[in-house]
Amino acid sequence: MNKLNTKVELRFQLTESSSLSLIQKVRLQIKLKSYLNQEGELILTSQESRSQLHNKELVKEKFYELINKALIKPKRRIKTKASRASKEKRIQRKKEQSEKKSRRKWNKNE
Repeated sequence: MNKLNTKVELRFQLTESSSLSLIQKVRLQIKLKSYLNQEGELILTSQESRSQLHNKELVKEKFYELINKALIKPKRRIKTKASRASKEKRIQRKKEQSEKKSRRKWNKNE
């Protein structure tokens, strides 16, 4: 356990940032909702190391990684149709399953 007072806290005012566009700010507010306080301030902490300098580096890395990951635009899904072969294969499997179950039934006429 870290008994020294080496905890580092990074605070970034998201809404006041001049380096981010309005679209980027909105995206970050949505994606990083759990990291923001009520004033829209991003708060990250690090206390893993016994060195405060090392904790500063760790929290900076964490900050840049978080921002970059949140700003990545997700790819849009392209809808595709099932191929003819896959449809036929599915119908064939259904028929085989149906035959298998119909063979299990006891015939009342016999």
